[in-house]
Amino acid sequence: MDLIQDKLKLLPENPGVYIMYDEFGQVIYVGKAKNLKNRVRQYFFSSAKPEKVTAMVSRVKNFNYIITDSEVDALSLENNLIKKHKPKYNILLKDDKTYPYLKIDLKEEFPCVKITRKILKDGAKYFGPFMGGINAGEIKNLVDITYKLRPCTSPISCKKIKKECLNYHIGKCLSPCSGKINREDYVKRVKLAVDFLSGGDDELPKQILTEEMQRHAENEQFESALCCRDRLKSLEKLKLKRVTSLNKNLNADIIGISTNKIFTAISLFFVRNGRMLGHKYFEEESLFDTIDGTISEFISRYYAKADDIPSEVIVQSELVDESVLSQYLSKKAQKSISIVCPKTGAKKQLLDMALLNADDYLEKAVTKVAHKSEMTAIACQKLKTVLNLNKYPKRMECFDISHISGVDKVGSMVVFIDGKKDASEYRRFKIKTVEGNNDFASLKEVLTRRLLKLGTIEEDKFPKPDLIIIDGGKGQLSSVKEVFDELNITDIDLISLAEREEEVFTLTSKNPVLMDKSDYALRLLQRIRDEAHRFAITFNRSLRSKRSLTSALDNIKGIGREKKKALIEKFKDLSGIMSAKKDDLLSIKGIGEKQADEIILELKKQGLIKN
Repeated sequence: MDLIQDKLKLLPENPGVYIMYDEFGQVIYVGKAKNLKNRVRQYFFSSAKPEKVTAMVSRVKNFNYIITDSEVDALSLENNLIKKHKPKYNILLKDDKTYPYLKIDLKEEFPCVKITRKILKDGAKYFGPFMGGINAGEIKNLVDITYKLRPCTSPISCKKIKKECLNYHIGKCLSPCSGKINREDYVKRVKLAVDFLSGGDDELPKQILTEEMQRHAENEQFESALCCRDRLKSLEKLKLKRVTSLNKNLNADIIGISTNKIFTAISLFFVRNGRMLGHKYFEEESLFDTIDGTISEFISRYYAKADDIPSEVIVQSELVDESVLSQYLSKKAQKSISIVCPKTGAKKQLLDMALLNADDYLEKAVTKVAHKSEMTAIACQKLKTVLNLNKYPKRMECFDISHISGVDKVGSMVVFIDGKKDASEYRRFKIKTVEGNNDFASLKEVLTRRLLKLGTIEEDKFPKPDLIIIDGGKGQLSSVKEVFDELNITDIDLISLAEREEEVFTLTSKNPVLMDKSDYALRLLQRIRDEAHRFAITFNRSLRSKRSLTSALDNIKGIGREKKKALIEKFKDLSGIMSAKKDDLLSIKGIGEKQADEIILELKKQGLIKN
């Protein structure tokens, strides 16, 4: 704490970003400030702090800061650092689902409608996002058929006349590529399509689809008639999305936030061209300061990675940093963005709807988050108590061995952080020094190789675990304890979990610890043990399959080590090459017609490929 007190005295009064660290040097919070000195000091000297802030400050063991030229620059840097470090106490917005848009580039000689999930600053017109039961593909087909726009996306020019394709002959396209329509007349149709997608009259599409449906029905082309009927339904859905009291030019996002001071639910509604297109929900365990502080943090997080920023963002509370956020969004979107807090009218009705949905979602989210916490962090805390561990098991690593009769021996290491798996930290080991079927010796090799990483430059890739879990009983635990003694490891807890009776063996008790089968702490141990088992078996199968593939290729003349390696990289395993076609084999460098035929013939002889 003395270090923090000394650094607080030296804080500047400039705008900037501050970074909070815990005892392990992990970044747990990143924030921005108009005045670094005033803002950071509030955390340590203010008595009126929300519960989450108090919990975060209690874990802060150090902090740093970066001075910026302006608040807008601080906001931009804050977002970059949060994206890099993913701090525990920041709003991280895990919902990264993207929705489809329709794109028309009027700069093209003969524009067409395309489906995209990314909005670029390329001058094209974008319509959407399409959600809430409206299919972007159906709307594209509807526009193409109604206005006879070309369904293909390949570039065409008036100077290169091509032959009419099937779409022209069946009446789906006016064939600009063959010169059947000039650019001027074609662009008129494109502008009508743009007007329709922008919220204009839908009578023409409805009339054309109705006539086409009747014609197909009369000709007993029932599948085509059903397609027309489905498109009419899509058109009706689009029409129902119109909010009659709204200006058709309104493009806005509406943010509603509800909180019980522990959990926060956020509902985000999308209005484009006066149509309510859909919504997203977010749930967070962090709440700082007031509702307006939470709104500000949500806006800066969400729009940092959003492609589509509307002209207005509607919120429920006046924001202290509204001008900074508006500048930031306007700079990012390269257009004027306003943040408004309506008191009356249609926009207030939209906001009330967003708030009502946020309240409903919060009620459900509290139960969900509480259950998740019981399964993860609370279960970790209980493990510390029940198993008499030296410290809270923040990082748990579990090891398992897999082989078939001592062949293709492998080890797995899976990692759980705060009770949640972190697949990016998983590691696999090929057993190098053990002969035959000896799980104890294999475990000793794997744990030795793992623990030797501690205290080296590789520790950044292999951080020190708080708890190591071994799949097995007392014998496995003893063999690993020998590794701990040899390497003088005293600051890592070690346990083993025996599968038959789910007994937990520790180094502090002669007798196993038995927990109730419904206990979340035991279920957590079972999850990590089963995950290590699955990961080891998957690796073992992969090795066996690659070995089988190599063996299958041994008798083929001209297939040496390099070509075998290329085949393995291409097809991964034996099942991959069994389903390969001749053209797939020819795509590999160095394999020609004759050798491809020899490979197929040899695999047929071995019964790996059916005639």
